[in-house]
Amino acid sequence: MERIPAAALIAGAIAALTSTALAFDSPRQTKVEHNSERVMPFSMDATMHRFVPTPSGGVQTVLVHDGDPKQVVLVRSHLRKEADAFARGDFADPASIHGGAMPGLHAMQAGAKRIRVRYADVRNGAAITYATADPALVAAIHAWFHAQVSDHGKHATMTM
Repeated sequence: MERIPAAALIAGAIAALTSTALAFDSPRQTKVEHNSERVMPFSMDATMHRFVPTPSGGVQTVLVHDGDPKQVVLVRSHLRKEADAFARGDFADPASIHGGAMPGLHAMQAGAKRIRVRYADVRNGAAITYATADPALVAAIHAWFHAQVSDHGKHATMTM
């Protein structure tokens, strides 16, 4: 049990450093938005990525602001595909958007068999839930969430 607080502390430190380092880097956010357009079939301006860290991992949700049915279908199709890939340890799409050195990415790839990844439709979008009993992987998921929020700027938010 002593490992969980240490892992949470490490994740918080990584997230704080990552968020601070990337939050004011608008050229990076512009690059990430451009990269996102090649990977995500839905409009970034029409959606919000919401990340909620949990004690066992977290929940990533993409919601369509106005509920446009075409955008909702695109979000659901994309997140369903991503959840299937993530469950296999394939994080190629986030790496192509954010770069291969994205915080938490390598640990999640290496530990993918110990992370339960679940897709779900939600009102006006879709969600992916990540859960693990491994404190190091929980810390990696949290760091990965923070990096995405920082990189996506106005298109993403973190709820604690």
